[in-house]
Amino acid sequence: MVKSLPILGCIEDEGKTKDQLMNELARLRQRIAELEASETERKRAEEELQHTLESLRRAMGAAIQAMALTVETRDPYTPGHQRRAANLARAIGKEMSLSKEQIEGIHMAGAIHDIGKILLPGEVLNKPGRLTEMEMSLIKTHPQVGYEMFKTIEFPWPVPQIMLQHHERVDGSGYPSGLSGEEILLETRILAVADVVEAMSSHRPYQPALGIDKALEAISRNRGVLYDRNVVDACLRLFTEKGFKFGYRDEESKFTKERVPGSGSQALFKSLAPVSDTSETMGVDGQL
Repeated sequence: MVKSLPILGCIEDEGKTKDQLMNELARLRQRIAELEASETERKRAEEELQHTLESLRRAMGAAIQAMALTVETRDPYTPGHQRRAANLARAIGKEMSLSKEQIEGIHMAGAIHDIGKILLPGEVLNKPGRLTEMEMSLIKTHPQVGYEMFKTIEFPWPVPQIMLQHHERVDGSGYPSGLSGEEILLETRILAVADVVEAMSSHRPYQPALGIDKALEAISRNRGVLYDRNVVDACLRLFTEKGFKFGYRDEESKFTKERVPGSGSQALFKSLAPVSDTSETMGVDGQL
């Protein structure tokens, strides 16, 4: 592809003296120098803008992590669950060759997808047995609550929408809106699979961990029903062919060396117990 250049001017020598030609040549050289200076300034401005955007992104990441930590005061199991689900969702995104921007957005949304539970009663979040119908109705408000908390923030990714949709299912049986198929964002379909796999494979107050084999069996059984076929296939490959493992004690696997952008919130990655969200109750997919 040939790059177009601005017209700088031309020099006509017919009937002109040597001094006139030299003056025109000097003006042409000056114009070239001005254009080169302008290009240098443009590149410098672009670099400064990129640096500013990266700084803002890191600051946003740190703020998101800090908000995620506040959930721990209400439900000590949610931060570990959110982090591990976010890490698996990011790995699935990479396995599916999504763009860097999409992967970053999935990870960011995953890190706070259950933050709406911060407004729920502690006795419901930490109840060691099955929830009543009324309690389950309360729990089901958390995607909408999280969405309302973040909908006015101008993220570079669809974070509020992912949070709102993370309990929607491909066959339309999910909540809160009963979306189906491609009505659900691809990023959400990825997080939904990561969310259920982590939740089923981790301990809950009312039952021991079912284990990763049961979790993978559940998503395989519901491939194309509750969960996106391609997402399920990518998740299965990670565990069965590529050695993905949830990090519990060290809180990360070999696939998740990166952190959510932001440098001041390392406490988010220091939960000790290999446990998941206590407020989930066992449904067909291990999720509420």
